[in-house]
Amino acid sequence: MDRWLIFTGSVYSRSLNSVERREPVHLRSDSPTRSGPFGSGLLGPLDQDLTVLRRRVQRLLTATLIATNVIGALVVVGLAALLMPSPGMSAELVRVTAVAVPVYVVSAVVVGTLWGTRGALRTLHWAAEGRRPTDAERVASLRVPLRLTLMQGVLWGVATVVFAALAVLRQPAVALTVFLVVAFASVVVCAIAYLLGEFALRPYAARALDGTAPPRPLSGGVNLRMLLFWCLGTGVPVAGLVVTAVLAWVRGDVSTTKLAVSVIALGLVVLCFGLLVTVFTARAVVNPIASVRHALGRVRAGDFGVEIPVYDGTELGLLQAGFNDMVAGLAERERMRDLFGRHVGHEVAVEAMRSSAELGGSVRTVSVLFVDLVGSTALAASRPPEEVVGLLNRFFAVVVDEVDRHDGLINKFVGDAALAVFGAPAPLPDHATRALAAGRAIARRLATEVPDGPAGIGVATGDAVAGNVGDPRRFEYTVIGDPVNEAARLTELAKNAPGRLLASWTAVEAATEAEAAHWTATEDVTLRGRSRPTTLASPR
Repeated sequence: MDRWLIFTGSVYSRSLNSVERREPVHLRSDSPTRSGPFGSGLLGPLDQDLTVLRRRVQRLLTATLIATNVIGALVVVGLAALLMPSPGMSAELVRVTAVAVPVYVVSAVVVGTLWGTRGALRTLHWAAEGRRPTDAERVASLRVPLRLTLMQGVLWGVATVVFAALAVLRQPAVALTVFLVVAFASVVVCAIAYLLGEFALRPYAARALDGTAPPRPLSGGVNLRMLLFWCLGTGVPVAGLVVTAVLAWVRGDVSTTKLAVSVIALGLVVLCFGLLVTVFTARAVVNPIASVRHALGRVRAGDFGVEIPVYDGTELGLLQAGFNDMVAGLAERERMRDLFGRHVGHEVAVEAMRSSAELGGSVRTVSVLFVDLVGSTALAASRPPEEVVGLLNRFFAVVVDEVDRHDGLINKFVGDAALAVFGAPAPLPDHATRALAAGRAIARRLATEVPDGPAGIGVATGDAVAGNVGDPRRFEYTVIGDPVNEAARLTELAKNAPGRLLASWTAVEAATEAEAAHWTATEDVTLRGRSRPTTLASPR
């Protein structure tokens, strides 16, 4: 269709490839999935107030910070109790650790809140200002989860050093075990912090990516993410098992029972932690795909106004952005198709998309209906332009309605006249019947609905050439031939005839018996420009 040029009156088309793309649309308020626009109801709707959004994300980040540090502390305590070599931690080290662990967790939460959460929201200040981010701000915003994870890594790196130093000072025999336990807990904390941080910041990621289609991922890729999560969920825990076995072999004094308990404990941690990481990873991958799948269903149902929020900086986000671009193109194509059909007719538009755009046409037997206002020149001179336009719109509304109802095609509007064709471009077996019935319906409705706009109506049937006329750069679909001229001449006579409707007897003979019964032959008239007489027919 993009090769077709529309020329109807003063309107011409442009190639679909040259149509300007629409401006980026602001985030829509309709949810792309049942669980919410961002894959979870915890993140709120798309059109939430910026202040509400800031508080919501701040609470989620704070909760994430507390949860991850508490989980880390529990992992430290549990693994220390199970993996500590005999005779275990000394009473002094237990007392020091019992005080140091909660103090450090609270300190880490406070420092993380002031350093991480507030710093993250400062990076997202453009959203609070209600403006689009710059390219640098967009990239920085998408890297906030990674920054929060690095912050947790720094805090737990310090914890690893602090607790290992305490063990060296109080009980050197368990220092290596303490170091490994806290280091393992650090990995757990960082992995969970990244997953939850990325989840909590989806609304801001959606605003950062709104209306953009970056050529490459802005925050790593799915491959890197999956490799990282494998390392955190499987690689590191399994490495912990290997280290435990190596330590048991080096010490040589570990009983079979103790080794079995250590392996079982680490195995349970691997299973639980690996499951947790896998679930979060699966949700991070599935949620963007689910939003696209749900939106595809809406597009399939004919809703081309759907737009999904792009909240993922990986290839999945590019998939979401690509879907939005695709729907925008489909909507633009549908708008052009509708506009094309309004100007040249739906049948012509369908034929244009089905066949090649070439000049020329073919001979077809068609019926032509021509309708023209009576005294249009005097009407335009005696009335204000606004009234004339209003009258024409009411007049053409009746004509278009009846022609469409009888499966005809409004080929063109010529000032205050209209030319309708029945039987082209799509074949219509009973074209004469439909043209005559449409003429009677138009005459009846104009007399009652537009009494201040009388019009003459002529109907003729015969062979005509139907096709494209003009230049390859600019042409229109039209019908040229004797029935067109005959219908125009009949219209002139009909302006002074009773009922203001005339048809050629040839059209009546081509119609069905039921339609022909509504007409009667009146007289033979040689129309202007023709050499042989035409038998006129009037409605009974």
